[in-house]
Amino acid sequence: MKALYFRMPKTEIESFRVQIDQMPYFYDTLHYHPELQITLILKSTGTLFAGDGIHRFQPLDILIMGSNLPHVLRNDQDYYLPTSNKEAHSISIFLKKESLGKGFFDLPEMQPVKDLWHHASRGIRVTHQAPNELTEQLRTIEDTQGIHRLVQLLGVFESLTKIPAEDKEFLSSAAFLNPQKDSDNQRLNDVIDYVMKNYTRDIKLSEIAEVAHMTSEAFCRYFKLRTRKTFSGFLNEIRIGNACQMLVTEKYNVSEVCFACGFNNLSNFNRQFKKFTQLTPSQYLKEYCYKDKAVR
Repeated sequence: MKALYFRMPKTEIESFRVQIDQMPYFYDTLHYHPELQITLILKSTGTLFAGDGIHRFQPLDILIMGSNLPHVLRNDQDYYLPTSNKEAHSISIFLKKESLGKGFFDLPEMQPVKDLWHHASRGIRVTHQAPNELTEQLRTIEDTQGIHRLVQLLGVFESLTKIPAEDKEFLSSAAFLNPQKDSDNQRLNDVIDYVMKNYTRDIKLSEIAEVAHMTSEAFCRYFKLRTRKTFSGFLNEIRIGNACQMLVTEKYNVSEVCFACGFNNLSNFNRQFKKFTQLTPSQYLKEYCYKDKAVR
């Protein structure tokens, strides 16, 4: 699978694009595009890869992807089952800096939006526990047309700039201002795809290096340079992200989750879980249950 450069279709009657994705699972190939992307997740869960970051996504997450930031939303494995009745649903806005006219974002009144655009080069996630004004603005923008849609877009920007810094999370440790080489993206996409399909078992370094068509030594150097992670750290991060999802479904106990996610012993699972979440599996469950009750 080759990482794709996406060209967003645009007509003469729109200056920016509103896109509704409603399907069994999201498009699962690493890609990038020159447009800024603002996405509201309405349904589905999974793993988000953006730049060199790995994160879980869930309903009511708002994702802001800067120009040329490589990213992909990979739904959880059960979305791909032939018997699955799950659905992935999102609303996205795509626009370029010149979409609203050359120099529009250089206006003094647009400085906070210009700053947001700059920070989006690393990708931003805003997580919500309940619908609010911003999620409603994004959810209903598809129902507007013409000047009303433009006004609503400016309202979205205003709401985004008012979000406190502590409520926003960067997705990547570094900015991606220029497109990556297609060969690099293709190789990384193949690695991600392979890991997502096989993380529940032991993956040898020689095995994953073969997927990337590299020697083990060259792959280690490439992967660390491209993701700022070791492959073993990346693999454990994928496993722990999926372990969190399994735990909160309350269908599995800690021991079952441990082995289902590819760990060989409980002590290593507990150690890795705390490394990535700062909590033990039991503490994580208590924290989740507390937040869940608070929302209700």
